Amino acid sequence: MPSDADVSRTIREGVQAWQPSRGADWPDLLTRIAGSGPSALVLYSAASAALVVILVVAFLVGSYLQIGALAPQSIPSHLH
Repeated sequence: MPSDADVSRTIREGVQAWQPSRGADWPDLLTRIAGSGPSALVLYSAASAALVVILVVAFLVGSYLQIGALAPQSIPSHLH
C-alpha cells in the first residue's frame, strides 16, 4: 500500500502535467447557437406577447384585490 506522501506526489505530478487539449472555440460555438434557434423576429414577438399577457394579468389581479392605486379611492367629504 503506497504511503500518503507517494499518493500526494502522484496526484501533484498528474495535476501539474495536465494540459487542456484546446481552448473554447467561441466563433464556432456562437455560429452553432445562432443557427439552431428561432429567428430574432419570432423571439422578440413571443417575448412582447408574453410581456403584454403578464401586464394585463397583473392589472386584473391588482384591480380585483384592490391593491394600491388600483383600489377605489375614498373621497373625503365635509357636508354639513
